[in-house]
Amino acid sequence: MAKSISSSMAGNPVYPVMFAIGACHLLNDSLQAVIPAMFPILEKDLGLTFTQLGLIAFALNIVASLLQPVIGFISDKKPMPFALPFGMASSFLGMAGLAFAPEYWMILLSVVFLGFGSAVFHPEGSRVSYMAAGTKRGLSQSIFQVGGNSGQALAPLISAFILVPLGQKGAALFLFVAALGIFILSKISVWYKEELAQQKLQKGKKVRLSSLPALTKKQVGAALALLLIIIFARSFYVTNMTSFYIFHLMEAYGLTIQTGQLYIFLFLAVGAAGTFFGGPLADRIGRKNVIVLSLLVPIPLAMALPYVPLFAVLILLALIGFFIMLSFSVTVVYAQELVPSKIGTMSGLTVGLAFGMGAIGGVVIGILMDSIGVYETMVVVSFLPIIGLVGLGLPRDRRITAS
Repeated sequence: MAKSISSSMAGNPVYPVMFAIGACHLLNDSLQAVIPAMFPILEKDLGLTFTQLGLIAFALNIVASLLQPVIGFISDKKPMPFALPFGMASSFLGMAGLAFAPEYWMILLSVVFLGFGSAVFHPEGSRVSYMAAGTKRGLSQSIFQVGGNSGQALAPLISAFILVPLGQKGAALFLFVAALGIFILSKISVWYKEELAQQKLQKGKKVRLSSLPALTKKQVGAALALLLIIIFARSFYVTNMTSFYIFHLMEAYGLTIQTGQLYIFLFLAVGAAGTFFGGPLADRIGRKNVIVLSLLVPIPLAMALPYVPLFAVLILLALIGFFIMLSFSVTVVYAQELVPSKIGTMSGLTVGLAFGMGAIGGVVIGILMDSIGVYETMVVVSFLPIIGLVGLGLPRDRRITAS
């Protein structure tokens, strides 16, 4: 353990920790994935409206959105290694409630517990990823985020192969997932605590590496604002695809829930691949270049998606998923390097905003679908990626190397 700690301090990545926290991110987000996976079941069995489904997404994501920056800010001042298994324990309670909740309000309460667990996990998990990264920040953050996106990608499979045959109580199977997460995170927390102790001994000797030039506070603020706009557009669009596009597939193409969910799985699985490749690519060609690439390519594809025949839907979903998620981990690293003294806060702000936009997006899209129809809503949402073009105004970065 001492050897791995000294390696991270020297600028070399600690791969066991990087992969372990990424695996825990997969477990954490697979628990959250149960929520959108249940939407077709709840809409059919409980007769919930699209607006009510949107409020469930809102309850889950708004708690995580509001609390992540707060927890990140607190842990920047006083790191909390053992908050990681504590957060997963909250998710365990939420999943237990979700599996057996007989009424709508109890479902809402259960997803609040899941949201709190996520709010604790993401800033602290991202900090562990950053601490273990050395000079491979893009790679490390990609491993961390691809774990989460892979967990989210499981939502359609969870719906098709667990919740459709077993119903709401099938969610109880994920209590084993939460228990495994608590165990692994307890081990990671020990490394985290020892790493903090080592950093205290090395205080004043560690050199911060950044890919960005020296920026004024005004420039940092402007860059952060542009990042948040990018995250807004991406999160709004992805929320539509993961939670509501299934209803378009069922209405416009006559697909069953199970078949439609496989299309959503393709979008999310290829998106997870994009998340993984985005970080190492950014380490090579620059953060801004990857962010801009991720913004430009999906625009014409997303605008064409509502109008194409079913065979073309598969192609467009794969391409949009890959490119729109290419910058997911990169935006987190970019924000952390804008304000390197606030790693947890920046992670909480960027990832938390993604949850927040997902929360608001879920409500807005649900209301739109109830008001103007499913197809018309898909057309409106198809223009969202255009907003991401503000990323062209981000400061350019450079490649970093160990000193």
